[in-house]
Amino acid sequence: MPEGERGWCYTRINKSGRLYSLIYGEVSSLSINPIEKKPVFHFYPGSRWLSLGSLGCNFRCPGCQNWEIAHWKEGTLYSEYLPPEEAAARAKASKCVGISWTFNEPTLWFEYTLDSAKCAKPQGLFTNYVTNGYMTEEALDAIAPFLDVYRVDIKGFSEKTYQRIGHVKDYSGVLEMTKKAKECGMHVEVVTNIIPGFNDSEKELRGIASWIKSALGPEIPWHVTRFYPHLELGHLTPTPIPDLEKAWLIGKEEGLWYVYIGNVPGHKRENTYCHTCEELLIERYVFDVVTNKIKGGKCPKCHTPIPGRFSDV
Repeated sequence: MPEGERGWCYTRINKSGRLYSLIYGEVSSLSINPIEKKPVFHFYPGSRWLSLGSLGCNFRCPGCQNWEIAHWKEGTLYSEYLPPEEAAARAKASKCVGISWTFNEPTLWFEYTLDSAKCAKPQGLFTNYVTNGYMTEEALDAIAPFLDVYRVDIKGFSEKTYQRIGHVKDYSGVLEMTKKAKECGMHVEVVTNIIPGFNDSEKELRGIASWIKSALGPEIPWHVTRFYPHLELGHLTPTPIPDLEKAWLIGKEEGLWYVYIGNVPGHKRENTYCHTCEELLIERYVFDVVTNKIKGGKCPKCHTPIPGRFSDV
């Protein structure tokens, strides 16, 4: 980055050989959402989270739903400064169980999310990254002691797909950081937004499912979500539901216990079933938990422990 210039993400500038963040504490989006919206299904279902987004992204996904903030350049959007201490206080006052950094890639304002997480933990708040996983090991090591939930996108399983979707070829770091997050004790859930003609081949989907099983474990939830046409991909059709059901079947065939179909309101595969006896445990509709039968973290029918956290909060 030459003197006075910004990097790829437009969020840092070189001043006299030092990099300065342009978005520290700059909040473009703030709302209180159920954790199901992330989506995260196995960490205190139905809980409310203060959800914060800033500006910029290290990817340029052509079908980005939040492109106004993710593809940001200075001067095109309004944001408001929110100190880390105030973010934690606001979450507590709103009776949220935690803070979620979402809407744009949280590593873009990494320094702020780290400071906020350090403020949140003494308040008894949980913390969540909704991330594309494209970060350095040093960054993950720094925030790992303060991060509870790592909801990561695995957008495909080939260099070609990652080049087309994220404009990066080497996605091995995404896989390695996801594995490391699990090893650090974070609750991990994986999302693949299935885009027709991009990442919907059986080979690619089976590759993702197989990797989750072998690298993370069969208990890790995999959300296969419906793509809706947007931005540069506005000419595509929404993901056909049979294609999502095929992806669900692939996940189950590869040995995953919990595969979910997302962005299809009312579909039975947005519910949680016991991986041992198939008892309906959590019934959902969109982002609402309709019923939750899990007691003491176990299936009420066969008493199998259900991976995740389900106690009252």
